[in-house]
Amino acid sequence: MILANLRERICATDVELVIQLLSRGDVAHRGDLLRMAAEHGIDSLLDAAELPELLRTAQSLGQPTAALFIYVTVRHALRASGIDDRRLSDYLGALVFEFGLRERAHRISRFDDAQYRYLTDLVADIAAAAGRRGFLLAAHLGNFSLWMAGVFPDHITAREERRGGPGLRYFEELGMRGFRLAASHRLAEQLDLAGLYSRAAESFSAIRVALNRLSDRLLFPHVNTPGRLLRQGGDEFRLQG
Repeated sequence: MILANLRERICATDVELVIQLLSRGDVAHRGDLLRMAAEHGIDSLLDAAELPELLRTAQSLGQPTAALFIYVTVRHALRASGIDDRRLSDYLGALVFEFGLRERAHRISRFDDAQYRYLTDLVADIAAAAGRRGFLLAAHLGNFSLWMAGVFPDHITAREERRGGPGLRYFEELGMRGFRLAASHRLAEQLDLAGLYSRAAESFSAIRVALNRLSDRLLFPHVNTPGRLLRQGGDEFRLQG
């Protein structure tokens, strides 16, 4: 299952890279950054506004690990959309990290045999499942809906236009339902995930838009279709309203 633990995978080499990038070779500034990290923790450095771009263009000083790059990128994308929640950022960063691995997005846990490629199959199995599997299915419904709607919105929009497939609102509704079901399960309380799932459900639309902006900018920057423009304009209007 996905846990809010991506930040834990940021290693000492990552921290050194962050300090080098932020100090830009200034010895005095490096000392200030080290003191800031010692007094306030590494989060005070990871939240630096210029860090995402510095990591994206880092070359001579070394490359960030996937954990560092994804956490910082997701954290700043959420903050830019008004979601300033470190634990939620950690969870969503772990979601992007894990689901980026081969076939992981289609399984409720890394070693589960069953694969789910359609939300309807998840919904059907949730209705018939109980206990731990029911909990994992509900959480995966939220996770998989967010993964698809957040990272691949152009694919969903194109499929909707060509084949009459479900649109982003459908993914949002089922994603919110999955997170709410997971939050209400007794295992969510035991694992200290109930509050996190509830926040993910409440903020699903805003999270989806934040991930869309990240995906549009970093993963698929050269797409310029009418569907994308309509989506972006509709999201701006919807969130402002």
